[in-house]
Amino acid sequence: MPRPTSTPPGYEDAKRLARTGGEAARVALAAQPGTTPELLVFLAADGSAAVRAAVAANAAAPARADRLLAGDADPRVRAAVGRKLAPQAPQLEARARAAAQDRLGLLGWQTLCGLAGDAAEQVRAVIAEELKAMPEAPRELILQLAGDAAMAVAEPVIRLSPLLTEADLLALVAAPPVPATVTAVARRPALSEALCEAIVGTADEAAIGALLGNGSASIREQTLDGLIVQAATRLAWQEELVRRPSLSPRALRALALCVAGHLLEGLAARPELEPGLAARLQRRVEARLTAAAPEPPAEQHFEEAAMRGDQAAMVAMLAAQAAVPAGAVERAVRLRSAKALVALCWQAGLGMRCALLAQSALGQLPPAALLLPGPDNGWPLTTAEMLWQIELLAVPAA
Repeated sequence: MPRPTSTPPGYEDAKRLARTGGEAARVALAAQPGTTPELLVFLAADGSAAVRAAVAANAAAPARADRLLAGDADPRVRAAVGRKLAPQAPQLEARARAAAQDRLGLLGWQTLCGLAGDAAEQVRAVIAEELKAMPEAPRELILQLAGDAAMAVAEPVIRLSPLLTEADLLALVAAPPVPATVTAVARRPALSEALCEAIVGTADEAAIGALLGNGSASIREQTLDGLIVQAATRLAWQEELVRRPSLSPRALRALALCVAGHLLEGLAARPELEPGLAARLQRRVEARLTAAAPEPPAEQHFEEAAMRGDQAAMVAMLAAQAAVPAGAVERAVRLRSAKALVALCWQAGLGMRCALLAQSALGQLPPAALLLPGPDNGWPLTTAEMLWQIELLAVPAA
């Protein structure tokens, strides 16, 4: 009669199963917590990966078996060892450091450290998943995993580990192992102003987009204003900004100028909008939905050219609509004159959204140098000032 599966076999029976039993029987033996260390070491060299994986997952397996399996040819087996040892990392590190005589503790720690640098991404990722939020995890392992080039390994640790200091994160932003590292930092909760500034300073579009989508990041108002201006030609940024939980009245006014048509409804639904701005946005939403009052073709074409980065088309359209030579527009661009570009848009009958694009996409002006509209979305210059700018452009350059 077969022995009940709940009863561990005797030692002699276990030895026989380990040598000649079928695979299912050997897997069951390898998984039994009562199997002797000697047999578990023997089974760690079994020809079946399923048997070796069962030993790797067995908490009773001795350090010698774990060390053997950490060099297994099958990454799934190595991952199973890592999944078992990673939760013990604080204890293994303490044993390795505290007592030179604790050879088993040292062996376990060395095994885990080797797996954290395994060639297979899935093995390193298993360890990262176990350690990502552990407050007592060994710091050296956390730093190693956070600096991994594979985001499946690094990102969980970068986003969640309480052991990473601001200095650690700033170092990752300043010298990222791969560009995606900066994006992972941008997604970490409760980023400080200093970290936000460092991420914006990289000019990495994906990382800045992730930062804008991080509602808990402390982005300075002046920095956010500049990013909103740059978002005029970056749809991904606009989408994150429209969803951002807290925006100042100034930021909302600037965003209302540059946001794409399909995002208007989301922006108009924000409860903190000023009544006048909310009403204007709602009218634009209704016009877009009913197609009763489409945007002027000139403005639409100008915005499309800006989104494509087609500066030549922008110059040609601005010259034609403003009835000035193309050379006058090119001169305004060459001078990087915000006043001149705004005046040309006014002369061309374009709106402030186009004036914003003319300054940022065509004139390549930095955010701090842009002329933004006032609270009433009016022109930032008087009519006399804009006429004077047009006259200046008509004067041949010396």
